[in-house]
Amino acid sequence: MNSEHRMELFACRASKDFACKVVDALNKIAEGDEKYRLGASEVTQFSDGEFVPSFNESVRGATVFIIQSTFPPQENLMELLLTIDAAKRASADSVIAVMPYFGWARQDRKDKPRVSIGAKLVANLLTAAGVDRIMTCDLHADQIQGFFDIPVDHIYASKVFIPYLRSLNLENLAIAAPDMGGAKRANAYAKELACPVIICHKSREKANVVASMTAIGDVEGKNIVIVDDMIDTAGTIAKAADLLMSKGAKSVRACATHAVLSGPAYDRINNSSLKEVYFTDTIPLKTGADTKKIKVVSMTETFASAIRKVYHYEPISTEFIF
Repeated sequence: MNSEHRMELFACRASKDFACKVVDALNKIAEGDEKYRLGASEVTQFSDGEFVPSFNESVRGATVFIIQSTFPPQENLMELLLTIDAAKRASADSVIAVMPYFGWARQDRKDKPRVSIGAKLVANLLTAAGVDRIMTCDLHADQIQGFFDIPVDHIYASKVFIPYLRSLNLENLAIAAPDMGGAKRANAYAKELACPVIICHKSREKANVVASMTAIGDVEGKNIVIVDDMIDTAGTIAKAADLLMSKGAKSVRACATHAVLSGPAYDRINNSSLKEVYFTDTIPLKTGADTKKIKVVSMTETFASAIRKVYHYEPISTEFIF
C-alpha cells in the first residue's frame, strides 16, 4: 500500500444522515491513527431541474466511497451516477458505490412480454459511469449480483435483525413469508431462530394490489414475525397480518429491510393487526409520519465494518449470517 493510498467518504443528498452515522461507527472501530470523516461535496441546481454534483476537495489517487440509496429511484440514481462520473474524472483510484437500498431491484426479469429489466439496466448505467465495486443490502433478488461484471458486496440485514428478534424473547415464535417468493428468506430466519415457518400464498390483480391470500402452516397460538426485503404500499403485509390473526395467531409483527412506504403505507400499518414493524435505516422514514408501530434497527455499524474491511482488503464474510 503506497503512501498516497487513502479512503475518502462522500454522501449524496438522499443518504447524508445515514452516511454521517456510518462515519461515526467507523471512528468507533478505527485502529491506530485512523480517522474518518465525510468529505465535502455540493450539488448545484438549475431552475429547470438539472443539477451538477461536485467535490470540494481533491480525490486524486483515493479510494472513494459514495453512499447513496436510490429512493425514490429516479433523481437519486442520477445524482449517484453523476457523482461517480465526477470522481473518475477527478482521478480517483477507485470508486465504490455504497447503495444501502438498490432501486429498480424489483425489475429483475421479464415477467410478461415487452417489459424492461430495470435492474440490469441500472447495473449497466453504474458500470458505464465508472464504478469499480458495489456494496448493497438485501437485494430483491439475489441474482441481480450477476448483472454486474464487477465485485458486489451483498450484505444481509439478518446480521442485525436476528439478534434483535432474539432479544424480544417471544414465546412460540414462528417466522412467516408474505408470499412464496419470500420462502427462502423466511426459512433462513427460522433456521437461525430454531422456530417453524409459515408461508402466505397470495395472488395479485396488478402491481401493489393483492387479490386473495391463504396461509400454509401452524398459526394457532404463535407469535409470528413476517420477514421481507421491503414494504412498499403495505397492502401485502397488512393483509397477511389480518389473515394470520384471523387464523388464531397470538400476535403478528413484521420485519423488513427497506422502508419504501409509499402511498397509504403508514395508514395501512397503523390500521392493521400488526403489533410492531421493524425496519433498518437504509431508507429514512417520512418526516411527520405516524410511526407509533415502527421501530428502526440500524445497519450503519454493519456498513461501517464492511467499508473498512473492503478498504483494507480484509474478508467481509463475518458481515453475513446467510
